[in-house]
Amino acid sequence: MMGVKERVFGPLPPVSLEVLVPPDHFYRHLERTLDLSFVRDLVRGTYPGIGHPSIDPVVFFKMQLFLFFEGVRSERQPLRVVADRLSLRWYLGYDLAEALPDHSRLTRIREWYGVDVGRRFFETIVEQCVQAGLVWGQEPYVDSTDVEANAALDSLQPRFAVEAHLARLFAAADGDGDDDDGGNDRNQEGGAAAPMCLPVALTDQALADLAERAAIRHDWIGEAGRPDRTRTSGAYRRTADFRASATDPDASPLRPTEGHTRLGFHNHYVVDGGKARIILTALVTPAEVQDNQPALDLLWRTRFRWKLRPCQVNGDSKYGTVDNVVAIEDQRIRAYVPLSEAGQVCSRTPTSPTTSDIISQ
Repeated sequence: MMGVKERVFGPLPPVSLEVLVPPDHFYRHLERTLDLSFVRDLVRGTYPGIGHPSIDPVVFFKMQLFLFFEGVRSERQPLRVVADRLSLRWYLGYDLAEALPDHSRLTRIREWYGVDVGRRFFETIVEQCVQAGLVWGQEPYVDSTDVEANAALDSLQPRFAVEAHLARLFAAADGDGDDDDGGNDRNQEGGAAAPMCLPVALTDQALADLAERAAIRHDWIGEAGRPDRTRTSGAYRRTADFRASATDPDASPLRPTEGHTRLGFHNHYVVDGGKARIILTALVTPAEVQDNQPALDLLWRTRFRWKLRPCQVNGDSKYGTVDNVVAIEDQRIRAYVPLSEAGQVCSRTPTSPTTSDIISQ
């Protein structure tokens, strides 16, 4: 006799998430291993002393880790996943009958914190990995990956019109923010401390030369991956030089795949060559930025931020320019990077020093 399953649902029995989530689950291991309580001190200066309680910053940053581990790139999708996953509810600390945060609040928190808080969170995690002995430091790898933007090619408009529109929006926001003066102070309190001057004995002339060279180079990390559009390479112009997306002005055309072009970004990474494969430095740039352009800035920041003495640097031919190879070898580091055909032309000039030239001063 064929049975038929009736769809009849009764109330849930008295049960706890602590019982439903297996003891050897990945997110239980993550909760035991990684203590995120430090983020409350990290962002404390960005909150006023009055008002309604916000979403716990620990929950927000746990959500960011979940986005990374699950390969999700929006705030709407993960909340749908969390609603169906007992392990994620347990990790975030939300019971079965407890309402999850709205995705719009998570987006506002991300904008409120800004890039600086995100970078400090990332570096604190890397510092814990260094202290735990997970970072080898001898053979970093440089690489990048394409990330598609949530914007269509039809959104491309003349860049001057998009930038003028954004300037008007920000000007209006600043004009209406008479009551937000304290917010600027709070952001400053929660921001990173000013860099400490290193006790290096240099002559006044050497300091002047160093300042002059630093002024004419593009600081990729300091500019958060934004390219310098004031400099052009002769008559050659990229689409992103004169057209921008009205939906996502930071996105630019990716390399064509399967016969069509998309807007997106490049995620640049420096990854430790040890067994744990820890990401030591990361930078997001518009897709127009070539992989070899910010490579030296990322390598030197990795080297000095984590006090590493690498023996060699590994990368594919996208990083194989004469400038990059010479700069790395000048620091007595082996550059295992094949020269690309386009990169065999050396662009180093006395008026355009590399990062290696500045460091060697």
